[in-house]
Amino acid sequence: MKKWLASFMLLPVLYVQHSFVKSNDNTLHENIISEEKSLLSLKEFTHDIYSRIAVSSLSLDALNYSIKGYYQLLLAGKLTNSQYLTVIDFSQSANEERMVVLETQTWNVVRTSLVAHGMKSGEEYADTFSNNEHSHQSSLGFYLTGEIYDGKHGYSLKLDGLEFSNNKARDRGVVIHAADYVNHDYIKQNGRLGRSHGCPALPREGYTDLVDKICGGSCVFIYAKQVDYLKKSTLCTAPEKWMIDCQGNLVL
Repeated sequence: MKKWLASFMLLPVLYVQHSFVKSNDNTLHENIISEEKSLLSLKEFTHDIYSRIAVSSLSLDALNYSIKGYYQLLLAGKLTNSQYLTVIDFSQSANEERMVVLETQTWNVVRTSLVAHGMKSGEEYADTFSNNEHSHQSSLGFYLTGEIYDGKHGYSLKLDGLEFSNNKARDRGVVIHAADYVNHDYIKQNGRLGRSHGCPALPREGYTDLVDKICGGSCVFIYAKQVDYLKKSTLCTAPEKWMIDCQGNLVL
C-alpha cells in the first residue's frame, strides 16, 4: 500500500486539505490551500455528517470522538492509510450493526456490520473492558490497523493499540477476524450475537474485501460510555487547535 505523502507551504493561513490528488510523478500528495472557506467546529462538522449518514446504530458521541482522534492522528503523521475510519460503538446492542466504516474523502459510509465483543465484557451489551491478557474482554480506544496474516482464524488483520487502554492488543492477540458466530442467523437462534475472546470479530460475508480496504495503518476506534477512559484518553481530550471546512479540510 502506498504511503500518503505531505507537501507543506508557508502561508498566512494554513488549510490542510484532507483530500488527496495524484501529481505528475504519480505520488499522492496532501494539498494545502489558503482559500476563503466556511469554517466549522468539530462538533458542527460531526453533526452534519451524522445527520447525513443517518446510521441509527452509531451514537453521535462515538462519531464525534472518532473524528477528533482521527484528525489528531492525521496531523501527527500516524495514518499510512488515511482513507478509512472505522468506528465500533459498544454503547449499542451487539444485535445491531454497530461497526461503521467511513470513507474519509467524502465521509460516506462504506459499510455497516455486526461486530462481536469479548465474552467477559458482557452479554448483549458490552459494559466491562480490560487491557489485560487472558481477560477475554474488549479494549476501548484508538487503534492502527497492521498487517494481514493467516492465523488460527484464517485471514486476519493485526491491530496496534495507541492508548493506555489498549496498548497490549498485539501481545494479547487482539485482531480483526471473521467468525461463524457473527451473523444475523446466530442472533435469531440464540437471542444475541456470539462473543469473542476480546477480538472485534466480524461476519464472513464481505469480510476479505473490507479487511483489504482498511489494512495498513488506518484508524479504528472502539467506543463505549465509560467515563474513566474518556477522561484519561489524550486523543479524546486533546484541545482542538483547528477548524474544519465543509469539505473536511483542517484549518490550522
